[in-house]
Amino acid sequence: MPVIDHRRRRLGIAAVTTFLALTVAGCSGLGRTVVGPVTYTTGRDATVTLHSPLVRGCHKLDPAGAKAVSNGSLVDIILYPTPDCTGPGSAYLATTLTDVNAASAPPWRSFRTVH
Repeated sequence: MPVIDHRRRRLGIAAVTTFLALTVAGCSGLGRTVVGPVTYTTGRDATVTLHSPLVRGCHKLDPAGAKAVSNGSLVDIILYPTPDCTGPGSAYLATTLTDVNAASAPPWRSFRTVH
């Protein structure tokens, strides 16, 4: 009888270990999002709110660009004057802060999160 119990215990431990490994692997593949909104004002004075955008990738703003961006999320972001999150002239926008562009500055066209 003890040999059977020992085998069951090892089998149970192996099953739990496999289950935990699959759970962790499955969760890491899910699309994580920031908590909170990123709100911006377009050049046409329209207000756009992005609720909990993904943590990964480049996020395009309105094609006309944004003249003010408010980061109400719990993650810092980097603003870019290009639509593909590249090039010079980027700005770091910490959580709960707002960036307002000067009239002579190009509008923000994209952002990515800092993670």
